[in-house]
Amino acid sequence: MKIKAAVTHAQGKDFSIEEVRLSGPKSNEVLVKVVATGVCHTDAVARDLAISPYPIVLGHEGSGIVEQVGENVTSLAAGDHVVMSFAHCGQCENCLTGHPTVCAAFNDLNFGGRMEDQTYRLHQGDTDLGTFFGQSSFSTHVVAHERNVVKVDKDVDLALLGPLGCGIQTGAGTVLNRLKPEFGTSIAIYGCGAVGLSAIMAAKIAGCQQIFAIDVHDSRLELARELGATHTLNGKNVDVVGEIRKAADGGTHYAVESTGVPPVVRQCLNALRPLGQAAIVGVTPEMNIDVHNDLMAEGKSMIGVIEGDSVPRVFIPKLVEFYKAGKFPFDKLIKFYPFDQINQAFEDSQKGVVVKPILKLA
Repeated sequence: MKIKAAVTHAQGKDFSIEEVRLSGPKSNEVLVKVVATGVCHTDAVARDLAISPYPIVLGHEGSGIVEQVGENVTSLAAGDHVVMSFAHCGQCENCLTGHPTVCAAFNDLNFGGRMEDQTYRLHQGDTDLGTFFGQSSFSTHVVAHERNVVKVDKDVDLALLGPLGCGIQTGAGTVLNRLKPEFGTSIAIYGCGAVGLSAIMAAKIAGCQQIFAIDVHDSRLELARELGATHTLNGKNVDVVGEIRKAADGGTHYAVESTGVPPVVRQCLNALRPLGQAAIVGVTPEMNIDVHNDLMAEGKSMIGVIEGDSVPRVFIPKLVEFYKAGKFPFDKLIKFYPFDQINQAFEDSQKGVVVKPILKLA
C-alpha cells in the first residue's frame, strides 16, 4: 500500500515527507494506522550519527489503531488501540526471564534496518528503506511484530500514548522496575526532559520522601516541582553536590542520570550517600571516573538501564492506569505538532522549547 513517511536519506539530513510503499503484514505481524508518534532524542541520534543504515524511516514512539492482522496473531485484533515499543526476539535468555530490554538481538532488531526475518517492509521505487525499532512510526501506517505492540485502554486519548513506548517508559521504569526505591528514601534526578520528569513522577508514586530535580532550565525545574520534586537545583547557579549532601543527610539513596553529560555523571555519583545506587540512562560519551573514590570506597553502585528494564506489554498498561488515576500526569510534558512540522518539532526539542513533542498523523 502507498503511505506517507518522513524519510531520512543521509546522515544529518532533514526529514522529508514522501510517498513510500509499505508491504503487508506477514505471520505474527500487524498493520497499524498511526495516530500520533513521539519525537525522541534517539531519533535525532539516528538521523545525525548513522547508528542505522540509510535511507530509513525513523520514529519509535508510535500509537495507533490495528487495521489488519497477519497469520498466527493471537493477542491483537482489528480495531484495537495500541502503543508500539522496542523490538525484541522473545526467545533469548534475557527475554524469557523478563528483561527484553537487553535482548540478545536488541541492536540488530532495533537499529539494523530490517525486520526479524531480515527482509524490508518499506520501499521507494527499487530502493528498500530501513525500519527503525521494528516500527518506523514517522509514517501514516506501519507493520510491526505483535510482540512489540501493546494493547491499551480505549478510554484514554490515543494521541497522548506513543511516548509511553520509549522515553516515558524509560524514566518511570528505571525507578519502578530497576531501582525500586524503598518508601521514605531520597532520590536525585539529573536532567528534567521527558525521561527525567517521568522518573520524578515515578519516584513520587514509589513514596520517596526527598526528590531532587537538577537541570539548567528554570522552566523545567518549575514543572519538576509541580510533578513531585521536593527540591529543585539549577546546575548553573549552585553547587549541586554540596546542596544535595546538605539537604539529604550526606547524600541521596538513589540517582537517575539522564543527561549523558560526563561532569553531571560525576555529580550524580558524588552526591550519593554510602551504598547509594545510580542508574545511568543517558547516552554518555567515553569518560573517566575515579573508581575507588567515586564508587568502591563507599560501596556505591552504578548501573546502566535501557528502556526502564520494562516488559512493555505489562508496564505500559500500568502507566496508563496511573495516568487515569491522576498519579502520572505525563500529559503536562506534551506539545502536539502536525506531521508536516516534524523538523520544527525536532528543533524545538533540541532547544528545550518543549519537553516532549508529539506528531499527530490522524
